[in-house]
Amino acid sequence: MNFERATAGSLEDLIVRAADLKSELVAFAQSSRFERRLTARLMDAADDRGYLDEGLAIATIDHFALQYRLSDGRTVVERFVTQHRPPLPDGERDMVLGWRDVVQGCFEARSIEGDAVVLHNLIDDVVYRVYSNMGVAPFARLRKGMFVIGRIVPLRPDAWLVSGHLVFFPKTAARQAAQSALTTLTANPELLHRNQDLTRRAWEMQAEDRADFIELFGADLMVLPVDEVHDKLREHYRRRRDKALARLDKKSAERAIASGPDPDVLAGLPAGLQDAETVGVIYDEVEGLNFYRDFGRADALFADPVRVGDRTSVAVLRGYLRDDSVSTLPIRRLVERHREKADQVFRKVLGKPGFCWETDGEDLLRRRKKEFFDRTPTPSISVVGARLAELLRGGR
Repeated sequence: MNFERATAGSLEDLIVRAADLKSELVAFAQSSRFERRLTARLMDAADDRGYLDEGLAIATIDHFALQYRLSDGRTVVERFVTQHRPPLPDGERDMVLGWRDVVQGCFEARSIEGDAVVLHNLIDDVVYRVYSNMGVAPFARLRKGMFVIGRIVPLRPDAWLVSGHLVFFPKTAARQAAQSALTTLTANPELLHRNQDLTRRAWEMQAEDRADFIELFGADLMVLPVDEVHDKLREHYRRRRDKALARLDKKSAERAIASGPDPDVLAGLPAGLQDAETVGVIYDEVEGLNFYRDFGRADALFADPVRVGDRTSVAVLRGYLRDDSVSTLPIRRLVERHREKADQVFRKVLGKPGFCWETDGEDLLRRRKKEFFDRTPTPSISVVGARLAELLRGGR
């Protein structure tokens, strides 16, 4: 984002203009052209009874407007900027596109200073100066030391704007707020990317974790029956914990065991894999530890392309290609393991007799997995900041 162009004029004027543009953007996102997709997102967010409270509905619409990717790979806000009439000035265009860089936070209130609140995000351990396009009203209940869950977007380097709904918690909810921050961070390690120090430490920890995995199992890829995966992972995590405890004195080790995650919990399989026939476990240098359903069938298909007549095996490969949540990693690994058979497999599965992985493979992946080429790599391991660690230990 070009903040020099986006932030010309006073902060007050910028907030007023941001409020107008955000209102336009939300109306655009709720227009008939996106109705089917937005309705589906709202239904997914509702509980089993179909109930969706106002706060969650607002957050869902906000995420849809700023971060949801349409079939062409663009976000709704990118469409909004492109189609806005009259065209937005460069500064306003940069500001609105900058809203894609949402900070999803569990914040601790440090101070209230005029129209702004200073919030320390427990997730990325960064402090933000935050304003609202509704003035001070949304902060009326906020006091120093309270906790806030919500989303903010950039206005300029020293100012952020509330985006969507804020939820407040009292000081006494410190442990619950810390646990919520940890859960969010564990599920979304990419949220660390604004803190370069924590990100660096996370990459270092991932590299060390991967090295231990390879030392234990002899490779960074295993194809296992589903009932063996948990035992293997538990062995890895227990070994890692024992190695970490060996570096501590007895008292510190006892505290670490009491407050640290159970290796059995860490070793749990992701949802949707429990009934798989086999699981491919790949600890990639960049993408970290990943699990792939029925990888054994796809591997057997590449080892013996005659199996292309086996619909189940072919369905696994097609699933990897079509699934938006699956990166290029399992496909690249299958090709690496069976390079001499890859052309034959893809020719039959894709129905393209002239397909050659050497010349056509990268284009295939870019077409099917465009989003993964656009992403900035982030470590899959989370590192918590000092304040979050303190709160998790019961500190104040």
